[in-house]
Amino acid sequence: MKIFTTKNELRQYLQEVNKAGQTIGFVPTMGALHLGHLSLLAQARQQTDVTVCSIFVNPTQFNDPKDLEKYPRPIAADIEKLQQAGCHVLFNPPVSEMYAGDEHWHLDIGELEHLLEGKFRPGHYQGVMQVVYKLFDMVKPDKAFFGQKDYQQVMVISRMVALMNLPVEIVMCPIEREADGLAMSSRNIHLTTDDRQHALILSKALYATQSGFNINRISDIQHEAAAMINAEPGTVLEYFEIADGDTLHAANQNSAKIVALVAAKVGATRLIDNVIIR
Repeated sequence: MKIFTTKNELRQYLQEVNKAGQTIGFVPTMGALHLGHLSLLAQARQQTDVTVCSIFVNPTQFNDPKDLEKYPRPIAADIEKLQQAGCHVLFNPPVSEMYAGDEHWHLDIGELEHLLEGKFRPGHYQGVMQVVYKLFDMVKPDKAFFGQKDYQQVMVISRMVALMNLPVEIVMCPIEREADGLAMSSRNIHLTTDDRQHALILSKALYATQSGFNINRISDIQHEAAAMINAEPGTVLEYFEIADGDTLHAANQNSAKIVALVAAKVGATRLIDNVIIR
């Protein structure tokens, strides 16, 4: 695996890949890699010739400086996992390589930015788009792979790609879960043993919603799921929504896609999860 820390070295190498007529699959991450990330890499390896992974903890998408500070950064373990997974290229830049200091970024993607996650993390998606746009510009991938766990983020990036007319296909890959149902996340390492047990209520509520889904009872089902989560000790629900998968507004009879999404604080750790209902 080749490791680059500057965009110039990365670009030079990938220009040669392009000249050789090989396709590039890109998996952008913030590190602390788990099987969820590695499943994205596996998809990239299947669908493209050369897989590029980036590890960059992006400061512009954190609302809380303390959250940025405590974000896990086990780079040596991450490199080992990428090598074992057969990744071809790792891009691991310092902040100074990604940001000049006085940059301004704002892309109007409409209300999508302010719904659900956007409401609880104002400015977050501008930071996500800013860094992903930069990374796309450096890597110039044919396909980029993102996890379904961040469903709204995939929508945001797809919107940006459409608005900026970028020549990259966005591929959303299914959520990887622990054996007991917990969605894999880099943040799970912050959960205490008790938190870890309490966190299972999120996937339980989602699965109950999926199995008992009835288009005529959306409001009731949503309240039942919220009540399940609220009854769990050490868990503070932020939202549980049964949403239209194309707009994130409340789902209704006309919704072609329906997704149930949840965000909650379990102990001191904020977790998100979702299931696709149709």
